[in-house]
Amino acid sequence: MPFGLCNAPATFERLMERVLNGIPRDRCVVYLDDLLVHASDFGGALKNLREVFSAIRQAGLRLNPAKCNLMARDTMFLGHVVSGQGVATDPGKVAAVKDWPTPTTISELRSFLGLVSYYRRFVRNFASIASPLHRLTEKGRAFGWTQACDAAFQQLKMALVDTPVLAYPYPQQPFILDTDASNVGVGAVLSQREGGAERVVAYYSCSLNRAERNYCVTRRELLAVILAVRHFRPYLLGSQFLLRTDHASLTWLLTFRQPEGQVARWLEVLQEYRFEVQHRPGHRHANADALSRRPCAEGLCRHCQRQEEREGSGPAMVV
Repeated sequence: MPFGLCNAPATFERLMERVLNGIPRDRCVVYLDDLLVHASDFGGALKNLREVFSAIRQAGLRLNPAKCNLMARDTMFLGHVVSGQGVATDPGKVAAVKDWPTPTTISELRSFLGLVSYYRRFVRNFASIASPLHRLTEKGRAFGWTQACDAAFQQLKMALVDTPVLAYPYPQQPFILDTDASNVGVGAVLSQREGGAERVVAYYSCSLNRAERNYCVTRRELLAVILAVRHFRPYLLGSQFLLRTDHASLTWLLTFRQPEGQVARWLEVLQEYRFEVQHRPGHRHANADALSRRPCAEGLCRHCQRQEEREGSGPAMVV
């Protein structure tokens, strides 16, 4: 296949998917010309390799021995180090981020953000940290490097250096989803219990737009839940999970009998999932904490106040 064709990657990926169609994803993962054949023991690895080699041979394809890494305990795959302990960032990419000079143009800043964004699931509250840098790339904004930008730049570099090893998800075990919101963004942590301890599967965060920043605290907390379950849908749909929040009013909001408007649409989204809600005090909820939390100056917004009057009850804890 000639290089440079815009449809070449999709065509090649379709070919590889067809060649390896009979092999389950829990034995072989393919992305273009990168194959990851894995197993829990040596015998299983041999069996899976024979199956993959047979499929490739029948398709008339060849492998380059110099590019094959067999029976490895850890390997590089799509910019990540995959091992028995979990998934980690590529040390080479992390070194490049650590040595990245301070951007002097929007183009240089976008290049930096593009690299670190690839590993955003390893960084807690990535969107909130990177918010000053993203604002600098907005259309029509003059490039002006401020102390806030430099602080965000250095914090992102340090966050990439100290990234955790993310655990592999086990669909047969329940997930734990921690969510939180601030006045600038939302954050979430997906984890599972392993060996008596909680291990992070992935982090998620995103910035709020101008309209969303005007939501009351309760509504922003509910938005954080909606965005998190949508992002982690492949993990959560069809599985039982525990939703933990540090906002007590959110547990009451999820029990509305006659929701209306935006809240009704959001609660309809949650009807697809099986979960229980648990309130956790803020000092124990640091893993999903966004930049800051502050109570709504006027209490509930008029929408939540009206809903409370319709329901005829105040906040109630659901555990």
